[in-house]
Amino acid sequence: MTTADASERSASPRQGLLARHPLTSFFIMAFAFSWIAWSPWFLSEDGAGLLPYSSPLINGLVVPVGILLGPFLSAFIMTGAIEGRAGIGRLLRRFVLWRVGLLWYLFALAGVPVVMALGTVIVPRGMVSLLSLGPGYMPTYLVWFLIIAIIGGPLLEEPGWRGFALPRLQPLHGPLVGTLILGLLWALWHLPEFLVPAWAKSSGGSGFLDIVKFVVIAIAFAIVITWVFNNTRGSLLMAILVHASIDTFTMPMAALFSPSEMANSILVSFGALALVIVVLTRGRLGYQHYRQEEEPDPDTAPI
Repeated sequence: MTTADASERSASPRQGLLARHPLTSFFIMAFAFSWIAWSPWFLSEDGAGLLPYSSPLINGLVVPVGILLGPFLSAFIMTGAIEGRAGIGRLLRRFVLWRVGLLWYLFALAGVPVVMALGTVIVPRGMVSLLSLGPGYMPTYLVWFLIIAIIGGPLLEEPGWRGFALPRLQPLHGPLVGTLILGLLWALWHLPEFLVPAWAKSSGGSGFLDIVKFVVIAIAFAIVITWVFNNTRGSLLMAILVHASIDTFTMPMAALFSPSEMANSILVSFGALALVIVVLTRGRLGYQHYRQEEEPDPDTAPI
């Protein structure tokens, strides 16, 4: 079964509600499972203050559990419902699709931090502050990269966003519009976390304009990750690495700059990169390469 066969347009009515509305079902599951699991965190005294306790231990547990039960579990439930064991096998193989070319690894592991660092030129003495970390920060950075990649979001989120949703959004809406939809929903999935001041501060602030800025940044991130995903034949491994680089490099930026400075810097750097990618690929975001992997029909024209 191809990705197009699994889309909302082609699902057979006999397959049931989930298969007839795969994207709607997936996003409802991902949002509901995560938000319910996170509720002991964002409703506690660390968040909205509606529950009478403050527990770093509970918070540390419910955040990864919410991600696991949200996009990760939802992706496998929906893939199994639509494509059965064969589809789950294809999804799992994307985790180990590693033969994609050295340049993509360089971009994911080094290019992303460089792009984010360049954005600090708009912050007074921003580049100087980053350089003050020195090479001695590298071991700490690598340790945090592994921690964040595994339990901080990328490994548990990407099977849902890029493993399930993106391959179905692109045939339906095209790569650019499909990515814009995904980026918007990806950002909105984070909304309850803005009730937690500490999380909101590390993400640019909790005001209305801060949240709008966060949404735009998430869409820019989504465009870049889609471009990498498509050009690496749908490699979830590469999507995870890019996502982990973004999240990890945000940590020293959050420590060195104010929430507003950090958000503005990332908005400039990734906004510019996303715009360049859209212009240079004419909005295709490398989708023709992904289609060649999914549908190796020489008569099929890329979007």
